[in-house]
Amino acid sequence: MQRWPEPVELAGPHVRLLPLHESHQDGLCEAARDGELWKLWYTAVPSPEGMAAEIQRRLALQASGSMLPFTVLDAEGRIAGMTTYMHLDAVHRRVEIGSTWYARSAQRTPLNTNAKRLLLGHAFEQLQCIAVEFRTHRLNTQSRRAIERLGAQLDGVLRAHQRLADGSLRDTAVYSITAAEWPAVRNHLDWQLNKPRSA
Repeated sequence: MQRWPEPVELAGPHVRLLPLHESHQDGLCEAARDGELWKLWYTAVPSPEGMAAEIQRRLALQASGSMLPFTVLDAEGRIAGMTTYMHLDAVHRRVEIGSTWYARSAQRTPLNTNAKRLLLGHAFEQLQCIAVEFRTHRLNTQSRRAIERLGAQLDGVLRAHQRLADGSLRDTAVYSITAAEWPAVRNHLDWQLNKPRSA
């Protein structure tokens, strides 16, 4: 049976997404050190010491058919983080874009918008998805603003949805973009990527 979706490389002017590979470990460790991202309590970013295990975890989920993980490279070709298609539903043609993190130096740059534009375009135009989800901690305001800037709509909040490593409970904010909304969202993202940037 054909796997859905197949690994793919996606590229734009500000970012390149490669299928995750063990050889990306050193670059991913350096990206995580940029901002000591694993110390953020409201998200789960692997530490340099835990990067090999995280790569293997994601690759195992890919082998089981529930995730398609990517390594994210910036415009200069430096590894800047990770992202995935996850919670793959081939029957209903739905995916979640998640398990995403970027080096601090890549945050608040066009990289994330370009990466999401590529992932959404592939999901709706090649994979024929009916909807794409985004999920984040209710209190992760930076992530929620970024998701809302993409044009995603808030579906609701799953209260006490997950237990975090420190024992606290996570309320999960769930957003989505539907296939019917994609043309307008695509135009919005293309405008964001192409508008002149102040010096």
